[in-house]
Amino acid sequence: MAQTQPPAGARLMLVLTVTPALDARSVEAAVRAGDVACLVLRLPEGSGARPDAAHLREIAEAAQRREAAVLLAGPEGLVASAALDGVHVADGRGLEAVLRLLKPASIVGAGGLATRHDAMVAGESGADYVFFGALAPDAGDFPRVLDLVSWWSDLFEVPCVGIATSLDEVGALAQAGADFVALAESLLAGNPAAAVAAAQARIVSPEGSR
Repeated sequence: MAQTQPPAGARLMLVLTVTPALDARSVEAAVRAGDVACLVLRLPEGSGARPDAAHLREIAEAAQRREAAVLLAGPEGLVASAALDGVHVADGRGLEAVLRLLKPASIVGAGGLATRHDAMVAGESGADYVFFGALAPDAGDFPRVLDLVSWWSDLFEVPCVGIATSLDEVGALAQAGADFVALAESLLAGNPAAAVAAAQARIVSPEGSR
């Protein structure tokens, strides 16, 4: 039997907040719905509480069963205890220290990049990917994200990620050459699996899946 090949084009990343309501079953269903390469788990805004390692491990195992990596936008000390694949450094600060601590055993992504200079510094530092935009982007951020993805994809080998808050943005990022399209939590709300399937369709046919 011929081996099934993954869809061509950009792969998906999912941005999810770690709350008690986040359950392994819905995470696994979302990962199964498309070509999902990675989950980025973020902590609730203003939360000073350390996330529960057992809950993180349960969520991670659900995604990892489908060969999706799981990164935490939070304390790097939880990577080992929760069996995560690495860390997403959300604002660029402290990136070099995290790289020294976790590389090469774990994935370290550089996020929150808003300028070409910051992206080049992150790429040269050894980050596994550069992520344009915030994990919870503000309205009006997308034109800058799209511009940075278009610029980066033509010039550099380090994979780049752009974050989308709508299906139209998913298609635009795929056409611009993003290696990964991150689906913001606002896009995943309600029915994450259906949102992933719709986003996958936009990547396969950016102009035709409307």
